[in-house]
Order: sequence, then structure tokens, then C-alpha cells
Amino acid sequence: MKLPPLLVSVTALAVAPLMQSQVVDLGSQRELMVDHYLIDTMEGAELRLQEPHNEGVAFAFDRPHEGAFSGYVSIVTLPEGAGYRAYYRGLPVAVGAGSPEEITAYAESRDGITWSKPVANVVVDDMPKVTHNLSVFYDTKPGVPADEQWKGIGGLNDGGLVRVVSADGLRWRKLMGDTPLLPAVPQTESAYRYDSQNLAFWSEAEQHYVCYYRNVRDVEGVGPRVRLIGRATSPDFRRWTDEGEMTFRRADGSAAPVEHLYTNQTGPYFRAPHLYVAIAARFLPGRQVLTAAEAAQVGVNPEYFNDISDSILMTSRGGTVYDRTFMAGFARPGVGLSNWTSRTNYPALNVIPTGEAEMSFFVQKAYGQPDHRLERYSLRLDGFASLHAGYDGGAMTTKPFRFTGETLEINYATSAAGSLRFELQDEAGNALPGFALADSREIIGDQVARTVAWTSGTSVAAWAGQTVRLRVVLKDADLFSFRFK
Repeated sequence: MKLPPLLVSVTALAVAPLMQSQVVDLGSQRELMVDHYLIDTMEGAELRLQEPHNEGVAFAFDRPHEGAFSGYVSIVTLPEGAGYRAYYRGLPVAVGAGSPEEITAYAESRDGITWSKPVANVVVDDMPKVTHNLSVFYDTKPGVPADEQWKGIGGLNDGGLVRVVSADGLRWRKLMGDTPLLPAVPQTESAYRYDSQNLAFWSEAEQHYVCYYRNVRDVEGVGPRVRLIGRATSPDFRRWTDEGEMTFRRADGSAAPVEHLYTNQTGPYFRAPHLYVAIAARFLPGRQVLTAAEAAQVGVNPEYFNDISDSILMTSRGGTVYDRTFMAGFARPGVGLSNWTSRTNYPALNVIPTGEAEMSFFVQKAYGQPDHRLERYSLRLDGFASLHAGYDGGAMTTKPFRFTGETLEINYATSAAGSLRFELQDEAGNALPGFALADSREIIGDQVARTVAWTSGTSVAAWAGQTVRLRVVLKDADLFSFRFK
């Protein structure tokens, strides 16, 4: 039986009086229902985590230089709609980090659904400490030199994080020689720092490069060497400032419980780049499911069935805070013993569009096993989470904000009996003339782009630049995102 989507209750959230809320400059950016950034009050409504759908195998790690211990996948969007590449570590045998056997390989796809590999798909094989965990991105910063359009970082404790660059993503060289992005750390000081998929990207919203890296420290009540996340920034990919450890915030503003996060997989969401989405690997060391006999049955390496993992959803709007609005698992391991072994279920970096109303992310399956592979998971566009109300109905009112644009566009779904209505209010919460709930046209259906209308029409241009609020009343419905345009 299919389990229902998971819920986060918001009935206990402390909400400030309406007039005390800070005004948000929304502009025309798309806002997703993944955090409480814009939410002031909710009655009978909640934020609901959606359930990704497993679409099956994208490709197997089946080349002789790939194999059971391949990993740390980066999904990179090519310029000008040319498709996608998946970069990853190739490693057929269990060896220590930084071994010469570790290489960087790639697969490619036009649509993100069907993948293939060139005959020669190895792109880096002469930088062993870099190829252990090399993470790649295409640099979208304006004015980047052509021979540095592709960038990547990789490395371990003893050498720090190393920068590499390329003109085409196929032939790579070190940037600034052996000078690391972040310095080497003695093993005794911070064991296993950087020993994961550290990543970087150009932030359009923050106007600088951002790096999220593996950090490790002892946490009282959790254990020694807990896998955490740090952040650094740079104006030019050369000079970096370490901003320290990321913190985790629950829906009510309190600190979230600390968990081992093996990979962070943080990146700008392609339809709302001011919002960073992290589909991170949650790791539970020592939490064993399989017996030795069951491990032998699935063919997993004997060293890799003593722990389990799944993925969780976090978001960030810059700075050193992640919103853990949802503490529950996002993509569960799934049916079958092979899904409950160590280091499997690790998500790849980045979410990509794979249809007019669909987006996808990718997850490694059967790590340390003969059929190690990458699988695709789909969601509706913007559909990480939703503002949801059941049959009895509910409502949400935003904080005061200013917008630019002429119309209000929504991404939504209702049942046949469900509906949504919208009200524009002034800063004090009074309905604006002609935009009250009574004036709102009832919205029924399921569309990723629908323009909201009132009896007077669809234009809200008269209120652009002024401080307003938006009230949403919904019944048996989900609102995934909205924007003024």
C-alpha cells in the first residue's frame, strides 16, 4: 500500500502580530512552499513533503573502470539546451581514499532520462586525491574566461580542497597549482574532513561563489566524528573565506537535531535560483538491517552492510543556515535488501527538468554490490513540498511583501471537490478593493502555470511596488509555488 505524503504540523508555530512582520522584497521571483520565509499565519493548513517517484535505472556503473564503489555524482546542465552530463568517481574495488584506482568518468543525456557513455568516458585519471570526490559545475558567472568555464573541486585532509578547471569539461588542469581552496587539515585535528562530495557553484542571488564542504566534529549526545557541513565563499574562485559550520533550523525556529549528513548536495533550484535545495544523504552509522547471510545473498562487500542511509530535504537562502522544515525522510531506501546496505541511497548533486511538468533527481543504488547503478526519481515542477489543506479546508496569510509584475501565477493541484481562492490585502490585513476572497474566481484543476483571476480580471499591476499581503484559502488542494510576473 502506498504511504501518504508526510506532514509537518504548523498549528503550534508562534506567529508575530501582523503589523510587526518585516516587509519582504519579493520582486518577480518564484516562491516555493518549502519553508516559512513568507508565511505569517496558517489555519487548518500545513506544509506537506511530497513523495518522489522512482523511475528506475538511469545508467549502471558497468564499465571496468567504474564498478561497485563508483560514486559522488554531479549532474551538470550543458549550456544552450545541449543536455546533461553526469560526472562521477569510477572505482571497481574497495581501496583507500586517494588511491590511483580512482578516476573521474562521465555519462551524457539529451533529456535527462536516457543516458549513454562515450567509448572513452574517463576524463581525469592523473589526480588521485582529486578524483576521489571530484564535483563538477558549469560556471554561469558572466565574463568567465573560456578556458575556465568548467570548474570542479576535490581533495582530502592531507592536501585540502583542490580546484580544477576546463574549457570543455573533458580536459582538466589544476587552478593555482597545489594551492588549495581550503587548507589541509591534520588527521588528528579533524578526521575525515573533506572526505565526501564537497561542491561549489556561482550564486546569482549572492553574487559570489559558494562552496559547501564536509566538516567533522564530535557532538555530545550524537557521537564522535559526526559528519556535518561547512560553507565558504569567494568573489573570484581564487580567494576564499571560510564561513564556518552550517546550522539547522526547524519550522518553529528552534535548532534541529544534529544528524550525520554524508553528502549535502546543495544547489540553486533552476526555477528559483535564490533558493538553494539540498537533497542530502542522511547516514546512520552502526544501524544495521541485514544479517551476514542476507549480505552474502545480495552480494554486497562484507565491509559495507553495517550502516544504512536515506535522503532528506533541506533548503537555504544563503548564509550559514539550512531550513530543516521536514525532519522525515524524503526518498526512502525502498523495497529489497539491497537498498539497506552501507553507502547506498546517496543522492546525486542537482535537480533538472525532465518534462514540461516534471523534474528529476538521481540516487545511487546497491553501493558495494555487483549491480551498482544510478536511479532517477521524479517530481512535479516545484513539487518538493506544498501548502496543503484537506477536505475541511484551510488558509495561509503571508507576511507583508512588495512585488513587481502584472499577474499572479500559481502551480497547484486540487481534487474534483477541491478549490483555491486568493485575496490581496493591505499591510494591516484588510482586503484590497476588488481583490477580496468574494471577488476571487474559484480555481479547480491541476496546472503548473495558472493565472489567478478576480471578478475585475487578472491584473494586479496597480499594487506593484506597494506593501501587500496574500491570503490563500484552499480545500482538498495543494499550492506548490507562486510568482508575480
